[in-house]
Amino acid sequence: MLTLLLILGSAVILIYYLLVKPQLYWKHNHVTQGPPIPIAGDNLKNALRKESFVDMIKRTYNRFPNERYTGIYQMTTPTLVLRDPDLIKQITVKDFEYFTDHRSLVSDESEPLWNRNLFSLKGEKWRDMRTTLSPAFTSSKMRAMFNLIDDCAKKFIDFHLEASKDGEITVEMKDIFTRYSNDVIATCAFGVTCDSLKEPKNEFYVMGREATDFSSVMKNIVIFMYILVPNIAKMLKLPLFNENVSNFFKNLVKETIKMREENGIIRPDMINLLMEARKGRLKYEEEANYNETGFATVKESHIGKTQATKHEITDIDITAQALVFFFAGFESVSILMSFIAYELAVNPDIQAKLITEVDETYAECDGKLTYEKLAIMKYMDMVISETLRKWPSAIAADRVCVKPYTIPAVKESEKPVHLKVGDILWLPIIALHYDSEYYPNPDTFDPDRFSEENKHNINSSTYLPFGIGPRNCIGSRFALMETKTIFFHILSKFEITVVKETVVPIQINKKQFNILAEGGWWLGLKPRK
Repeated sequence: MLTLLLILGSAVILIYYLLVKPQLYWKHNHVTQGPPIPIAGDNLKNALRKESFVDMIKRTYNRFPNERYTGIYQMTTPTLVLRDPDLIKQITVKDFEYFTDHRSLVSDESEPLWNRNLFSLKGEKWRDMRTTLSPAFTSSKMRAMFNLIDDCAKKFIDFHLEASKDGEITVEMKDIFTRYSNDVIATCAFGVTCDSLKEPKNEFYVMGREATDFSSVMKNIVIFMYILVPNIAKMLKLPLFNENVSNFFKNLVKETIKMREENGIIRPDMINLLMEARKGRLKYEEEANYNETGFATVKESHIGKTQATKHEITDIDITAQALVFFFAGFESVSILMSFIAYELAVNPDIQAKLITEVDETYAECDGKLTYEKLAIMKYMDMVISETLRKWPSAIAADRVCVKPYTIPAVKESEKPVHLKVGDILWLPIIALHYDSEYYPNPDTFDPDRFSEENKHNINSSTYLPFGIGPRNCIGSRFALMETKTIFFHILSKFEITVVKETVVPIQINKKQFNILAEGGWWLGLKPRK
């Protein structure tokens, strides 16, 4: 009997410390929190596919509307959701040194290609790489890459003009934009030319698709293990990429670098810029005084503008930086493009206005688009900026506390919150973008929010499609240029239309972490007369 009582007592204590106590973390720190479910935390509906990740973020954000922050639980991991724009700016910009890192996903030993890219690096390693890479993403470097992107867009249009010679065609936008983005990344990041519409199973596309596809059961198991039992997952060294994918990109970069060095080949792409950085020749160039990249473009911090200290950049480092382009291009950028196409189709008045601007620009440049002409298309930028508000590809962003930090109390109902090293904070991007306090009628697609008359009223800490602070997205200029280029060419030849396969209103897929449309983005391309 005594043995049984000891076993039961031990079990109760074990359950308390493993399941109950972790989900009292915010309550003990005088932070509001909802009623988390043991093990599942605030993710139960999401895990059961009854709620999208987007709706989970909105739900937890709106749970305590009068608070500057609130506590949630990602499974058993306590996470502080920042709701107040001033606090967001304080933590991500002014006090950035306390929150320099993202949360780790996989171990360094199991996935060096992932952990050595700019997004995953931490501390001084991140600072060194950010300083090294920042000069590669200035407007002058984007201008140099523009022709490569423009060529991909022209191939895209030629393919669909041929396909639509007998009239309107129905296409799945995510698929065709992913193929366009693949070709852009191939040429701009790796120096490889391919045509993924004409050659749908080319090796570069197949490997890129495999690298970025997180829909498989096995990859989801790996990710959930790193979230639920990270120590066991790291001990098992579970990889995100299969060996064929890793070897393909490693060998591609190695052979490309070797060929260029032996033959003196210079090309305006990412590999060339990283080769220059390796030699210490890449220097940050200050931007022009005028805004030539768009409202959503994030500014580089002082960290990126400092002179890089010369350190070894290996072929693996170069491969890792180039590979992260796939995650941005295959998913983030192609998702953005798909939502733009959808909003233009269901808002024909907005599409007509944008087509007018496209036609005027087309005439001004005599049909030969230039970087400079693209940059001053105001309504194009308004449409893309509003799409990024309503459908941000990054629906949330995290920061990890790297030094003890205290959030001081500013309300009578608050007490100071003492954050310790390792505590995780969330920037609920999509919830901020749908907060009616900042964006009246947030469900309405309204590009005029970003007109010359209105855009100055937007609080920059409530509009975060590319993040905020020194750890923002380094590739915002590239993504916007790539997106504007393809839509200029599409709308110069086609109208984007609603077809019988189009789901209106759009439904968000509950089975994916990304903001994906249930059933895809099926729309029509109707040749203009």
